[in-house]
Amino acid sequence: MDRDTGKRLGCAAAAAFVLASHPAAAATADPAARFPHRPVRLIVPFPPGGGTDITARATAARLSERWGVTVVTDNRPGANGTIGVDLAAKSPPDGHTISMISSSHTVNVSLYARLPYDLRKDLAAVTQATSQPYAMVIHPSVTAKTVKEFIAYARAKPGAVSFGSSGIGGISHLGGELLASIAGIRMLHVPYKGGGQAMVDLVGGQIQMQLATLLLSGPHLKAGRLRAMAVTTPGRWPGTPELPTMQEAGVPGFAITQWYGIVAPARTPPAIVAKLSKDMSDVLQQPDVRDRLAADGAEAVGSRPEAFGAHIGAEVEKYGRIVKQLGLKAE
Repeated sequence: MDRDTGKRLGCAAAAAFVLASHPAAAATADPAARFPHRPVRLIVPFPPGGGTDITARATAARLSERWGVTVVTDNRPGANGTIGVDLAAKSPPDGHTISMISSSHTVNVSLYARLPYDLRKDLAAVTQATSQPYAMVIHPSVTAKTVKEFIAYARAKPGAVSFGSSGIGGISHLGGELLASIAGIRMLHVPYKGGGQAMVDLVGGQIQMQLATLLLSGPHLKAGRLRAMAVTTPGRWPGTPELPTMQEAGVPGFAITQWYGIVAPARTPPAIVAKLSKDMSDVLQQPDVRDRLAADGAEAVGSRPEAFGAHIGAEVEKYGRIVKQLGLKAE
């Protein structure tokens, strides 16, 4: 062994000894060891009061306790959730800025000719937070008691019956257009800046129908301010077994499941993404969080990053086919 080689090996051994004997120095080699070391911003790309906002706030409080740092929910609505997610995509990839997304973001990929980010390239999947049905809910002023009766009601008043959505291209918009297409009726679409705002006008009678999460519509259904007709999932939802599916109610081929998830900027170290995923999944399975979501119609999920990434890809493909079939475009 020559002198230079021996010197290099000696230095490497010394460095290894320093890391092994000083845990603080070893920790700096793992970016997740110090994460998070300052407040974490959880972007909600929709207005307060909607399902994504409710889910974010339920998990943020528990994450704050777990991490010992504040997790701040930051509502950044606009452009059907595009503005908030773009902000996250362009944030430093260190895990301290993350964002909620919903199934609507997989629709945006096909709906908009150009997006300021690439959902699958500029963002890292962290975990799917929830899965839940939409319920077809109507204002009591509509005389229909079943989905078939609602279709007949709308057919007798072409363009006069309005339905609200969380925004152009949102799942509630897509579902309303899909219902109209399958049933052969014409309804007026009224987009809002979030599901919560649409719900206010539905309760007030300014619009007649909305596809809304049970998380959002549940309190109004219990109070009798709205009436639920069916759920949009392929099978009946355990929390509302009395409600038929849209297919059972007479709309063949109609099946839509809403979900919320969490993403981080691309190039966030895999170790940090893994820590985010594990900690958020653990929080979602805490009894109080799980029960809070279940009481309002949502099922806590908590999936691994690779599983959530595959789910996002499958949803992009599925809704791309529906957008093309319906001929929808962002206005």
